Amino acid sequence: MKCPFCGEENTKVIDSRPADDNSSIRRRRVCDTCGKRFTTYEKIETIPLIIIKKDNNREQYDRNKIEGGILRACHKRPISAKQINDVIDSVETELFNMEEKELPSTVIGEIVMDRLKDLDTVAYVRFASVYREFKDVNTFMDEIKKILE
Repeated sequence: MKCPFCGEENTKVIDSRPADDNSSIRRRRVCDTCGKRFTTYEKIETIPLIIIKKDNNREQYDRNKIEGGILRACHKRPISAKQINDVIDSVETELFNMEEKELPSTVIGEIVMDRLKDLDTVAYVRFASVYREFKDVNTFMDEIKKILE
């Protein structure tokens, strides 16, 4: 690792621990030449995931979009931020475990709905109503009947 202060390439790791988000490693290093210390973060490199939208446009995967949809569905529900993050993490893990370079947005929607169904039925119905574009009350009622069965 190159020292950011003097540019020398000889540095030593003096401390290593998981970062706050537990998805990277935080390392404290010291330069052998100038003696200054600095921090680096090591993270797993993931394959860029392309999402195929309903209109066949393609865009890069964005965790924030899933988070936004789930947050709207869970608004004013007794669901903690940790539970929401756990759902997002589990959706993301399943997506990346598929090891696909391109995925239809419908796959993501179905995975999110599966997770929300287990977490909170009201949040599930809210998400489904937007995702499945319910046109009328009957479509809404059909979805609720599926939950009750």
